[in-house]
Amino acid sequence: QVQLVESGGGLVQPGGSLRLSCATSGDIMEYYTIGWFRQAPGKGREGVSCIQRASRHTNYADSVRGRFTISRDNGQEMVYLQMNNLKPDDTAVYYCAARFGDYCSSGVSLRGYNYWGQGTQVTVSS
Repeated sequence: QVQLVESGGGLVQPGGSLRLSCATSGDIMEYYTIGWFRQAPGKGREGVSCIQRASRHTNYADSVRGRFTISRDNGQEMVYLQMNNLKPDDTAVYYCAARFGDYCSSGVSLRGYNYWGQGTQVTVSS
C-alpha cells in the first residue's frame, strides 16, 4: 500500500522558516521520485521541488531556488522540505507526491505523479 503523509505546516511570519515532512510507505523510497507541490487559493497546483531516488538529483522551481532545500532519508522513509526566508507568496497547501522511477525535471512538472498525500497548510503572514 503506497501512502504519503505530510506534516509540519503552520503559520509563520515573513522571513521565517518551516520544515515539512513527508512520511512514506510501500517501498516508495526504493522505486519512486518524490516531489513537493503547492496550491494557493484560486490557483493551480505547481511544482516546488523534486528528488530522485538513487542519484538524489534535485530540482527546484525558480521561485524557491536558494530558499528551499529538499532531502530524503531512505532508511527512515522520509522526505523533507526545508523552507527558509518564507514570503507571503509561499502561502499554500503543500503536497508531497511520488512517481515511479528517476524523473526530476527542471520546472518540476506534475506529469507522472500518481500518488499524493493529503496536504499540509503553510501560511506566511505578519
